[in-house]
Amino acid sequence: MLRFGHIELFVPDPLRSATFYREVLGFAMTTILRNEIVWMKCGEVELLLRPGTPTTGKSPDYQHGAAGYVLYTDDLDRTAAALKQRGLQFGGTDGSPRCLTFADPDGNWFQLVNPDEQ
Repeated sequence: MLRFGHIELFVPDPLRSATFYREVLGFAMTTILRNEIVWMKCGEVELLLRPGTPTTGKSPDYQHGAAGYVLYTDDLDRTAAALKQRGLQFGGTDGSPRCLTFADPDGNWFQLVNPDEQ
């Protein structure tokens, strides 16, 4: 049986990217290896920020990204307001006003939804 182990994102500067994930999104930093590889956690999912250059350029919106990462919340309005207060700028929606989209500083696209509203 298969299951996901963790998500790896290739970013130019993992330590800089980790600041966004920690300070804006509220992820927990768990380990920094060799001062260049950053392990983070959001709920039960582990995220690994690795040095690298993605082969795709930054897309203008969620629908044209190479991949999309979906974050769940049980209170979309409260979570969106808190993220905005921490400097997050939403980049539109994904077909519904209740499917908010945003990109991290490296151009990785995310969707924020309440799965109970879908």
